[in-house]
Amino acid sequence: MNNKVKRNISPYIALLFIIIVMYLLTGGNSNINKLSYSDFQKSLKNDEVKTVVVSPNQKGSTYEITGKMKDYKKNESYYVVAPLSDETLSYITKMNDKNKFKLTVSADPASNVFVEFIVNVLPYIIIGGVLIWFFNKQITSNNKSLEFGKSKAKLQDDKNKVTFKDVAGLSEEKEELEELIGFLKDPKKYTKMGARIPKGVLLVGSPGTGKTLLAKAVAGEANAPFYFISGSDFVELYVGIGASRVRDMFRQAKQTAPCLIFIDEIDAVGRQRGTGLGGGHDEREQTLNQLLTEMDGFGRNEGIIIIAATNRPDVLDPALLRPGRFDRQITVSLPDAKGREEILEVHSRDKIFAPDISFKYIAKRTVGFSGADLENLLNEAALLAVRRNKNEITMSELDEAYDRVIAGPAKKSHKYTEHEKKVVAYHEAGHAVVGIKLDGANDVQKITIVPRGVAGGYNLMLPKEETYMSTKKELLETISGLLGGRVSEELVFNEMTTGAHNDFEKATKIARSMVTEYGMSSLGPVQLEHQESSVFLGRDYNKSRNFSDAIALQIDEEVRKIINEQYEVTKKILSENRDLLDLIANALIEHETLTKEQIDYLVENGHMMNEEKNETFKELKEEAKELEIKGYSKMNKEELEKEIKKVKEENE
Repeated sequence: MNNKVKRNISPYIALLFIIIVMYLLTGGNSNINKLSYSDFQKSLKNDEVKTVVVSPNQKGSTYEITGKMKDYKKNESYYVVAPLSDETLSYITKMNDKNKFKLTVSADPASNVFVEFIVNVLPYIIIGGVLIWFFNKQITSNNKSLEFGKSKAKLQDDKNKVTFKDVAGLSEEKEELEELIGFLKDPKKYTKMGARIPKGVLLVGSPGTGKTLLAKAVAGEANAPFYFISGSDFVELYVGIGASRVRDMFRQAKQTAPCLIFIDEIDAVGRQRGTGLGGGHDEREQTLNQLLTEMDGFGRNEGIIIIAATNRPDVLDPALLRPGRFDRQITVSLPDAKGREEILEVHSRDKIFAPDISFKYIAKRTVGFSGADLENLLNEAALLAVRRNKNEITMSELDEAYDRVIAGPAKKSHKYTEHEKKVVAYHEAGHAVVGIKLDGANDVQKITIVPRGVAGGYNLMLPKEETYMSTKKELLETISGLLGGRVSEELVFNEMTTGAHNDFEKATKIARSMVTEYGMSSLGPVQLEHQESSVFLGRDYNKSRNFSDAIALQIDEEVRKIINEQYEVTKKILSENRDLLDLIANALIEHETLTKEQIDYLVENGHMMNEEKNETFKELKEEAKELEIKGYSKMNKEELEKEIKKVKEENE
């Protein structure tokens, strides 16, 4: 039996228990025989009496005699009113000496009053109290059912106040929201000019980019009431509840205007109406209709601004996005290198880092990380530092945390066979050599053959520069870099392994996009496939096919042609640089992990860096430490010389 059912029947169980207790206290179906005093005397003479209880009544004018006869049943008793005199007591006592029945005499009238109250009045008081409690319970239950349609929007506590100082890496987005803050602080400034502030602002962006944090910061900067609710809080099983909650939410907001309402994950309630294979959902559509009505039904500049967040703007109903509702969209993008550095600075406030930590260096390595990813990276590093009993977070913990975030924890217990280790080393070295020799390929940052997650090893390759578009040459060379692992296996071992399946998946996706979306093939500048907003359809239906079967065959041929041509390019590069391939692979077999600095040193000098023998490099590091150059431990010789020279010139 679940808790809800228990709560529903508990008042009835309690009432039944009280009735049973009262029944027992009052004697149940007791039968009281009223006798005259003369009849009672006859019974005493005939030795028919079993028990006698004598007590004066409350007024003190008569005796009340109760008890049982020998032939009475269990619940049967007698009741006699006798004169209040010594003769009555003398007669009963005399008969008791003769017949030996049980006699109890109470000379205190108050005790009789107390007993009478217990027996005759208290049960009714208890029953009345139970009934009152029971009805109150039912009224409370009815009130709760009436509150079912109340808004679940919560008002933010001032203790959790967030301002723009807590939001980093979103400079342009904060500028877009400045006028909302100005309106909340001084609405007359805008109404005087006849300006209409946007009623709704839609924050669009990937998960973890800081949409919710940005909305909180707007309320914090404006020092205005901030109501927040999730889109899923509106939708219920019962039709009409969601619409009722929307009405109640706006009613509360109007009482505290100017204010902000933040609806997180609005796509849960704002999806397109009347779409999908199975039709719409009446409750969700009614909720959406009510939301549309409330937003469009505002009086002019009433001071209520709605901010909503979603990572699926393509599924929203067009009526939500028209002017007068969510008439402004702000795209919250993934941060660039500068933004990532600022975010790392914000999240490092309550953590202890070693003096040589450079957030600029970490920001360069974390291409594609969102604000939530960066916070998680620093948190993982802090946990590792505690696990290793360190007093500060060093670069070692940050490196390990980065690897754990993107590939999972290292499987140190997993043991390769010698042949497997060699194959993995050459596979990863193949990626590295292509990345080194091709300008458009991704730059190799780190190589490891230590198993992590489902991967036997991994090659961290990042773009040489962060760009917003890619050329055909860059895409082709990226495909070559992805094919480097398989080509290396064939070139060295003359066999194929399953280790390249993820590389092929990425390479094929790029090649197909070049043909069907980017117009980078002999089929010409035609977009043959594009993502559709088929909200309720499965993944297989999400791509629109605007071509015949004959064109489909040509697409497949073009994709295969791109892959095969780049395969040959990769094979040529690795064949011409076999010595470098062997050098990096052997270094991997020996050290298992190589950083970018070690790889660069290998390419330049033909052997691994030996700091013990390289006294000059060692002296440069000591000098960089004295000058407090951040990130010096990760710099190569040339970078150290440049930084030391730069710092000395600034000091002069």
